Amino acid sequence: MAQVELIMPKMGESIMEATILKWVKKAGDTVALDETILEIATDKVDTEIPSPVAGKISKILFQEDEVVEIGKVIALIETDVNASIAETPSVASPEAPAATPQKDTAQPAPVAAPASSAVNTAELLPSNGGSKFYSPLVRNIAKDQNITSSELGAIEGSGLGGRVTKKDVLEYVATRHEPASITPTQAPETSHQSTPARQEVRTSSSSMSGDVEIIEMDRMRRLIADHMVKSKHTSPHVTSFVEVDVTSMVEWRNKVKSAFEKKYQQKITFTPIFIEAIAKAIADFPMINISVEGNQIIRKKNINIGMAAALPSGNLIVPVIKNANNLNLLGLTTAVNDLATRARDNKLKPEEIQDGTFTLTNVGTFGNVMGTPIINQPQVAIMAAGAIRKKPAVLETEFGDVIAIRQMMFLSLSYDHRVVDGSLGGSFLKRVSDYLERFDHNQGI
Repeated sequence: MAQVELIMPKMGESIMEATILKWVKKAGDTVALDETILEIATDKVDTEIPSPVAGKISKILFQEDEVVEIGKVIALIETDVNASIAETPSVASPEAPAATPQKDTAQPAPVAAPASSAVNTAELLPSNGGSKFYSPLVRNIAKDQNITSSELGAIEGSGLGGRVTKKDVLEYVATRHEPASITPTQAPETSHQSTPARQEVRTSSSSMSGDVEIIEMDRMRRLIADHMVKSKHTSPHVTSFVEVDVTSMVEWRNKVKSAFEKKYQQKITFTPIFIEAIAKAIADFPMINISVEGNQIIRKKNINIGMAAALPSGNLIVPVIKNANNLNLLGLTTAVNDLATRARDNKLKPEEIQDGTFTLTNVGTFGNVMGTPIINQPQVAIMAAGAIRKKPAVLETEFGDVIAIRQMMFLSLSYDHRVVDGSLGGSFLKRVSDYLERFDHNQGI
């Protein structure tokens, strides 16, 4: 009887961990091929994980609400199938982590991705009372929040075997800023350099006046927050702006929107028109369509445009239109409407939020004239479209300059200044605006 490792799957380029929401099956249960075993969640999407084989679950290695790194073994399945099941977990394409010290434990036959550890395979971090195992994620949070080894060692873990989880650390960070009486015997636990700063932060963050309501961040909001902070730490952001005359585009949409919906059963918005212009500009400036890995620049040949969509909860998700440059305006409109509808209903598939190479966010939806968006890692640029407003503008005519009422909007482009300089970023942004200004208002549908 063979034993198959169920791997935590990779759900996207920038996704490095996932939370186990619910085990549909438990240890001892039999499962059929492709039958749902558990439900997981990332900051992008919730999804079900199917069984790669038919068999019986012999062991579950992580519990509900635990945060698990991509590529970790989360369960073991006994099966009579002796075939090459190594290929089955195609849902998981983990990148092999750097070797870390591991305990000598009995391992099942290596049938899935690179050998992964059992429950406690994380990095070793010394503490006052000996040593404990902490995941790289926990260590990174501790480092970002200036949590000392002694503080970390004092946190009571809620994970398997008392392991300190991400949730435990975040709860500790939230409570450590509450007012506390500091006695002379407590002072030596922190260095003389950090103590005054920490005391000052505690005082200012806990100062409240009047009625207040403390709201705990939900799981998705915490993950989005981590993703945004990571992006700002990774990429030096620069934002360029351009004002665009989109009168022809607005007039065309106003003229055809009723006929367009009647003919194709699709409501046409400005978003597919923006995406069409962006795809054309990326073809002109392909070095915008890249990512960075170490000292290497990875140029993407597919033009996959992500569009930020607001969820009813107030959180954001970014579904991706694959090969947007191969779609006409009707194809883009259909894709935009379909993805936006299913995003609001939380019905997106994992592959529909992966592999984006550029992102568009429409801040004009909220009446904002411009924005400075944060790059969606590992991409290197993101564009914001502002509100379209009627404004007086100077037009050059054969009879001289005139002032006319025009439909005007701002586009802004935030880009990673490590690999995109002002010349490339500015030229790309101007090319998008040129395509929008030259929109043919006489074209048919």
